[in-house]
Amino acid sequence: MRALSSAELLTVWELAANQAPGQRALALLAACEDEASPNQLAQLSIGESDARLLALHERTFGPRLAAVSSCPACNETLEFEIGIAEIRLPSSSQPNEPIEIESMDYHLRFRLPNNLDIASLDPAADNRSNRQQLLRRCLLGAQRAGAEVAADDLPPDVVTAIADHMAEADPQADVQFALACPECGHNWNTALDVTSFTWSELNGRAIRLLNDIHVLALAYGWSEADILSMSAARRQIYLELATQ
Repeated sequence: MRALSSAELLTVWELAANQAPGQRALALLAACEDEASPNQLAQLSIGESDARLLALHERTFGPRLAAVSSCPACNETLEFEIGIAEIRLPSSSQPNEPIEIESMDYHLRFRLPNNLDIASLDPAADNRSNRQQLLRRCLLGAQRAGAEVAADDLPPDVVTAIADHMAEADPQADVQFALACPECGHNWNTALDVTSFTWSELNGRAIRLLNDIHVLALAYGWSEADILSMSAARRQIYLELATQ
């Protein structure tokens, strides 16, 4: 895992701009992972993928997350910061190993969702449909009294038990913040969508880089490659000189 250079950042930004979140995560990881193959990245659990995206954020954008959430009671905007080190969580199992549990007379065998599963979901579908699609993909077997049971035929309490065990085995995949509104006092939890957050940071940085390139190219006639090869400190000095 390494930081993205300015040129790499713009390349992955252009590649992933029109991709769905699952595909976007794979594109971001592929840009900064030199030793992992695309197939290995696709097989990462969501928690492991999020942990690597947090490492990418730390190396490229810094160790703190600046987040915004709206109060569900009064719609007040709440801004807050948190250190990446504070939300790193250990996995309680090997992400690629099947999990077996007993629930309500059902013997269940399943695996954790991975990046390939998320990339397969339909962005236009509702949450319930996508959750069911994930269950179908991740359920390796379900038996009751020796008979096989399909994912769509499992009772809701059994599905909940599977989801709870997935969350326990891959806690990094569901980081929640407890927030309190300073205006109305309402308390609520909000989830951190690591892919969306990292993409938002990268998109903002890409737009700023393109603006810098525009200004310096007009002022000095330099090529994009020449401007991106400069250190951020040198580029900033030239920007200040060009706009005096």
